[in-house]
Amino acid sequence: MTGRVSGKLILVTAAAAGIGRASALMLAREGARVVATDIDVAGLESLQAEASGTPLRIARLNVLRREAIAAMADQLGRLDALVNCAGFVAAGNVLDCTDDDLDFSFELNVKAMARMIQAFLPAMVQAGQGGSIVNIASVCGSIKGLPNRFAYGASKAAVIGLTKSVACDFIGARIRCNAVCPGTVESPSLHQRIADQARATGKTEGEVMAAISSPASRSAVWLRPTRSPPWSPTWRPTNPPSPPARSM
Repeated sequence: MTGRVSGKLILVTAAAAGIGRASALMLAREGARVVATDIDVAGLESLQAEASGTPLRIARLNVLRREAIAAMADQLGRLDALVNCAGFVAAGNVLDCTDDDLDFSFELNVKAMARMIQAFLPAMVQAGQGGSIVNIASVCGSIKGLPNRFAYGASKAAVIGLTKSVACDFIGARIRCNAVCPGTVESPSLHQRIADQARATGKTEGEVMAAISSPASRSAVWLRPTRSPPWSPTWRPTNPPSPPARSM
């Protein structure tokens, strides 16, 4: 490891498993002072054991509760980077989708992310030292549609719109806001979705996995123009946007 983020204070949500866990581990091993959060305390404790010898620490945080987020922001102060990984994958097409499916998908995938940014961005701006926000979106959304992912795809498309809006509004304060759009990722969440879909469709888990792994269902895109990670202190856009034209 090269210590690219050595000493940086970085908060990662949904860090007990999946992308959040891998991100927290990688950043901690690069020397970052990672605050790994989740509602799964047992998962966080196993992460802490795996990250032994690094500056990583854990904290329980429910990103659906604004007051809990505010308390965490008051406790930590300015972050160098915020990594928003919390999310939920609802299965089904538009005819299967219920109001509850839509409400919870947008509550966790979009509104919780907005709450985190609203809580931690002001200290980044006030300090005048810049900062980085990384949002986990998905290839499923505005990049492409995937079968039986109506509510999920709609919410992840909103994440991309949210990311672009924050990036545009705060580039003058040296705040970088980027979205990562992964395809299917090996994780406990994936295995649970495969088992659920197999039960619902009468297929075997192997058949479900084969459908997910088909070339038509695979893709991954990084929405950023450089090779260095967006939380790196050396990251700069290769083609900074020109100021928008003003109309009178």
